Amino acid sequence: MPWAQAREEARRLGARGGCSGARAVALGGALGAVLARDLTALVGVPPYDAAAMDGYAVAGPGPEWTVLGRVLAGAVGAAEAVGRLRNGQAVEIATGAQVPEGADAVLPYERAVVAPVGGEPPDGRERVRGEIAPGRHVRRAGEDTFAGETVSPAGTTVTPALVGLAASLGHDTLLVRRPRVDVLVTGDEIAASGRPGAGRVRDAIGPMLPGIAASSGAELVGEPRFLEDGLEPMSAALRAVRDAGSDVLVVCGASSKGPADHLRAALSAVGATVVVDGVACRPGHPQLLAYLGRPQASGGFGERPSAPAGRSGADDVAAASSGGPGTVVVGLPGNPNAALAAAATLLIPALRAMAGGPETDTALPPSMRVKGAVHPHAHDTRLVAVRVAGGQAEPVGHDRPGSLRGAALADAYAVIPPGWSGPHAALLWLPR
Repeated sequence: MPWAQAREEARRLGARGGCSGARAVALGGALGAVLARDLTALVGVPPYDAAAMDGYAVAGPGPEWTVLGRVLAGAVGAAEAVGRLRNGQAVEIATGAQVPEGADAVLPYERAVVAPVGGEPPDGRERVRGEIAPGRHVRRAGEDTFAGETVSPAGTTVTPALVGLAASLGHDTLLVRRPRVDVLVTGDEIAASGRPGAGRVRDAIGPMLPGIAASSGAELVGEPRFLEDGLEPMSAALRAVRDAGSDVLVVCGASSKGPADHLRAALSAVGATVVVDGVACRPGHPQLLAYLGRPQASGGFGERPSAPAGRSGADDVAAASSGGPGTVVVGLPGNPNAALAAAATLLIPALRAMAGGPETDTALPPSMRVKGAVHPHAHDTRLVAVRVAGGQAEPVGHDRPGSLRGAALADAYAVIPPGWSGPHAALLWLPR
């Protein structure tokens, strides 16, 4: 399947399925997720008339006022205790403190001249002089945001600033969508930790996936699980994930057609529907997209494989959700750079659509001039790791399917379709 079409199929499948539901999470745990409903203000900002500077809250045009007392920020009831200020009256006030009723402005310390009333009165009251403009240095209740106002729509990605905004509006939790991702790492030769021994290689794909998921508004369900090669272990794992109701299953390795690659046969065994079986791109050709739910639920994506002898496909899909495609399966190649390219092609678009967030970061340029000689492939789309600097995208090299060295140095993949003649190319920005 052409690369651009495969990405669109992934996006469509993610949008059709959605994630398993919106969840209310504590503010600190919402970063990177997508708002499931509009964020509205539970309180106004500011919640009361507040002083914007240290000085004197004054009533009337002046230029002279009698100081009745002091109001500090956080002093509950202090403004009410003062009562309503009358013309010619003032209180000393701190930034953020509640301004008493009747105050017209705040006269900052640096613009005020203070002297005792009548020299040395027994009550110690002072008189303050200065020039004011009505409303100056007073933040009126709700002038930034009024209670009930919508400040951010559903579908917005939660950032640190949005978390702070939600807190200021009285929220302790946010209702978000965050797809839940299971990971299976296959290959009897894969070592989970340490230096690999003879005939073994260290897993480099599993450690990438938490960051990839988080950058797409999703989260992993526990740690990646290592699966021995074999049709039965793979089929059993697919059934277990489907029954658990995970939104997405990522299978690392087993997506090619070698003697130890059992993903396709296992998908057939559980009655899954394959949407994408191989993508015309380099690196990352042997990638796969499928779903474990009912074929009709997804609007006719792909072709449903026939059930193996002795088992009914209807038996396998009976437990799947009838309201959508069920668990989405993304098969990644076993070579790490090919897996990253495949994740950028199928996994990330599916997760972002599933969460209901933006397809791309609009703050990043969608295309750029490519520096140096880059040659297109005759039939496949090339994904070339590039570093962005000075308004140009420069290939970094080290782009073999089995090596992440180039991708680790890069900011994006330059998308080089067949027949490309340059100099500009679309950019597929790598997760951060």
